[in-house]
Amino acid sequence: MDAVARFTELVGAPDPPLDRAALALAAGPAASAVAARRDIDKGLAELDRLASGVSSLDGLVHRLFVEEAFAGNGKDYYDPRNSLLPHVLRRRLGIPITLAVVTIEVGRRAGIALEGVGMPGHFLVRAVGTHVHLDVFAGGAVIGPAECEAKFRASSGAGLEVPFGPHLLTPTPTRAILVRMLENLRSIYRSRRRPRDLEWVLRMRLALPGAGLPERLELAEALGDQARWVDGATLLERYARGASAAQAEKLTNAARSLRAHLN
Repeated sequence: MDAVARFTELVGAPDPPLDRAALALAAGPAASAVAARRDIDKGLAELDRLASGVSSLDGLVHRLFVEEAFAGNGKDYYDPRNSLLPHVLRRRLGIPITLAVVTIEVGRRAGIALEGVGMPGHFLVRAVGTHVHLDVFAGGAVIGPAECEAKFRASSGAGLEVPFGPHLLTPTPTRAILVRMLENLRSIYRSRRRPRDLEWVLRMRLALPGAGLPERLELAEALGDQARWVDGATLLERYARGASAAQAEKLTNAARSLRAHLN
């Protein structure tokens, strides 16, 4: 089973585990199934190790951000390794959402219930049932509502005319976390013109809710950028068979454009 198939099977379960799903996502660029399995097993073991002896939220923060020196990679924020959990666990560097996954999963193992909070522009962690928010990109600092708002406005560019409140601090379920991680990688690989990586990212994205015509067209384009025009066209033609008339026309036209490279 390849990485995309494994990820698709995992996220199709009723309640996919965040740790295994995030590690399966990161297996996309693995050289082989053996390497992917090794990274997943090592990642799970490392999360177990990090949780050993932790018994409180303060202890968790101290373990991760003082003893183990996890940190936000502000110097190279768009390094794709920041979005791949095995690399985050090895390098102790990440972006808010992957550092949040580490924190949530280490907390779960230690009996500390935490949840991701997908505030626009900046991902936070919250102790379940409380208003205690952690900025894991800033060393696990505890921040209050005013600081949350300041980070929201600074990261999103929203002015005071945009209201801030609890509606922007709702829990983010596992599949939405995975979508956000994949969208980060999608943007990075597209901007760096890495179609092979963009391909597996888009195939995984299509296994999650909210994907549709744009992702299918972009996947076919990524195949075309690898000179796999027939593969891209065939994929689009298959999608067109189950699409609405308007979407089928766009898919069919895009397929013709790809096949035109063969003339």
